[in-house]
Amino acid sequence: MLNDMLPAAVLISLRVGALISFAPFFSGEGLTVQTKAALTVALTAVMFPVHRPVLIPTNIAEWVRAAGSELVLGLMMALAMKFVFEAARLAGQLMGFQLGYSLVNIIDPQSSVETPVLSVFTYTFAFLIFMRLDGHHFILRGLAHSYDVVAPGQAMTTMATAASMFHGAAGIWGAAVEIAAPVMVTTLLMDILLSFLSKASPQLAVLPVGIAAKAIVGFTVLWIAVAGWPRLFEHYFVLAGRFGERLLLSLR
Repeated sequence: MLNDMLPAAVLISLRVGALISFAPFFSGEGLTVQTKAALTVALTAVMFPVHRPVLIPTNIAEWVRAAGSELVLGLMMALAMKFVFEAARLAGQLMGFQLGYSLVNIIDPQSSVETPVLSVFTYTFAFLIFMRLDGHHFILRGLAHSYDVVAPGQAMTTMATAASMFHGAAGIWGAAVEIAAPVMVTTLLMDILLSFLSKASPQLAVLPVGIAAKAIVGFTVLWIAVAGWPRLFEHYFVLAGRFGERLLLSLR
């Protein structure tokens, strides 16, 4: 009995483990390795009675293919939502560069690495919106739904799937620019204005005054733009969910 159950449980746990290892919230430093392992085992136990695989690999080649497909599927589901957070982090870097804060680093509580301060701000803001929308529950529901769409060990990775992933990764840049657009446009206009002032009056100390003025105006615009971020990030998370659904359908 155990010899029949163990291979099936391992096959299910591969998708669960890949998702837990890379998905937002679950992959953060706030959860210890032991907690993530226990969560993987618990979710596998929950999924096993409902989504027990019918076909179990019988040789090494089949096991390698099935294990690889399950790991890739879990990774893709995690990255679909992770792209939104990377867009938020990139937007913070863009704004920090424009405001002169690109070299001001602090420890990111999610990854425990030094990150520009505005990147931590935008990432944390996106994370709070994600938790407010119960995004971690949405990920778990997506995991359960994935077994209805693609049975354990039956995922088939194609070139269309890889192209979809690259398309989603390319969307990080567009989303980051959209988030940072108010600050970037404002600071660009400030640079143009200050360059005209410098040409019109060379005696004017534009550089020391201009840096402070650009920072004040930029942070004022950022403070105003933040009011629209909850709706913007909610829109991105919805798009990420739809993107993950399309990835699942491409793997059948």
